Amino acid sequence: QVQLVESGGGLVQAGGSLRLSCAASGSIFSINAMGWYRQAPGQQRELVASITSGGSTNYADSVKGRFTISRDNAKHTVYLQMNSLSPEDTAVYYCRADGVSSRSLSVIPKYEGDFWGRGTQVTVSS
Repeated sequence: QVQLVESGGGLVQAGGSLRLSCAASGSIFSINAMGWYRQAPGQQRELVASITSGGSTNYADSVKGRFTISRDNAKHTVYLQMNSLSPEDTAVYYCRADGVSSRSLSVIPKYEGDFWGRGTQVTVSS
């Protein structure tokens, strides 16, 4: 069973930094893309940043220049370094893994699909 577990959220003052981590567990063979989304109260969930297995990145305009996404393919872990945080960044941050394949008894990996983490709260005080 594939699971994503986020960590690193918390309370920080405006201008501060946080680093989020998301580790995928299970008998994972590969993950195509990993990303971070966020959802503020009363708002829709939105993409913050994503990264492919090859390292190509994509960022929301609102976080460009402040946030950096990275991943460790061997550890099936994605990170989000968040700098210059503002109260507008306050939200629950969710990790997502797209195109997960797991190891199987055969030589062909088993396609598992896409997965979400449960989220971690980030609160930025003014």
